[in-house]
Amino acid sequence: MSRPRTTPAASTEKTESTRVTQGLKDTDRSAQDPCDARTRTRLPTEDTAPTPSLTGLRHHLATHLDPAARAWLDHALDEAAAHPGLHGPISVWELRLAEAGRRCGTAHADAARVLILDAARAGTDALTRVYFQGTADERRAVLHALPHLVSGPDALPLIEDALRTNDTRLLSAAVGPYAARHLTAHAWRHAVLKCLFTGVPVDHVADLPRRAAGDGELARMLGDYAAERTAAGRSVPEDLHRVLDLTESVTPAPGTDHPHGKES
Repeated sequence: MSRPRTTPAASTEKTESTRVTQGLKDTDRSAQDPCDARTRTRLPTEDTAPTPSLTGLRHHLATHLDPAARAWLDHALDEAAAHPGLHGPISVWELRLAEAGRRCGTAHADAARVLILDAARAGTDALTRVYFQGTADERRAVLHALPHLVSGPDALPLIEDALRTNDTRLLSAAVGPYAARHLTAHAWRHAVLKCLFTGVPVDHVADLPRRAAGDGELARMLGDYAAERTAAGRSVPEDLHRVLDLTESVTPAPGTDHPHGKES
């Protein structure tokens, strides 16, 4: 497929996002048309972006937090482990989730919250309560925690809710490893398009090369979107071309196909 001619990207003012650690990444925000914000980073070279290990997160925080923050986190984890699960209107570890930003700083709060959720052995019910009752920061931490804490598709309603928002930080967390494992082909394609609509770099889409490979329906959707933008005199995001190139790559070998198959 030939690439539509693009117009110069609009001038945008971006806020530098904070990278928490190994894969817990925020996304850039664009003040104008998000699709005119071109991303310059390369796609992952591996088929799957690995989920940061809990041990890795703990080590990262142990080496980056100051002594007071480390002591607070150690206490919060011990407390959560001693009182796991849900208890009444709010559990003690849920209070610690709310404190994490102030205690550990915004750069490390996501990782701290993921560790607290793990220590509390938060299942789908607990994660759902935190997600729908918590702040946007707590919701994002829940999405990051899903690959560690939920093995099956039971928590997909949380991913689907996040994908309906226009909060780019939630969207970037929603298209992580849990979505790559469990979203149907139809829902996953629309998640990729949502990233393009809102300016979330496709580098955040876990397992993108494998899931996009040979996906003719995704290629059609991308082509339609590019044609719409070109007809409207708008630039086509460079990420669209990168994903389109992936759809033209070799389809994965049998046994490594998408977990829910492809639509015809």
